[in-house]
This record gives sequence, C-alpha cells and structure tokens, in this order.
Amino acid sequence: SEVLFEKASRLPRVEFGKPKSIIAKDTVSSMQAGIMFGYAGLVDGIVDRFKAETKSNPHVVATGGMARIIASETKNIDVVDEMLTLEGLRIIYLRNR
Repeated sequence: SEVLFEKASRLPRVEFGKPKSIIAKDTVSSMQAGIMFGYAGLVDGIVDRFKAETKSNPHVVATGGMARIIASETKNIDVVDEMLTLEGLRIIYLRNR
C-alpha cells in the first residue's frame, strides 16, 4: 500500500487489514481488498504450482507480522510463526559468536 500511496499521489495511505468483503464500496476498502486477497491468491498460486511440479504436499509455514491475517484467507498455509525469521537469525548469531 505504501508504493500505491507514494506513486499515485491521489490515492490515500491505507492500513493493512482484512476487509469485510472482496466487494468494496470506497477507495480504501477497495485497496485493502486488493492487497489482502491479492497476496492470499499469490501464496495459494505459488504453493499450488509447487505441489503440481514436485508432486508433493509440502508443509507451508507463514512468517512475519502480517502472516496470521493473510493465512486466514489461504487454503495452503498450515502453520503461522510470526517470529520464525527472527528466531533463525538469533540461532545463526549464537552459533557464530
């Protein structure tokens, strides 16, 4: 949403969040729906292609501060761990000091 705000001067800055519906009645709700359902569709599309190509059923972990919100709208995310990346960095740090 930040890029939309910066590059399209007439669009407002919007908070990332789950919209009430995919069908929006105003600019902010439309942007939120596009961001939310666009990312959810992107995740499902990539995982579905991976499954088809590898003929496997991977365990999909979402990480990051917004992972839980996106995961609720996907069919492929199995686990949400918001701190996974930071925990990995902590382990790397401890092993290399």
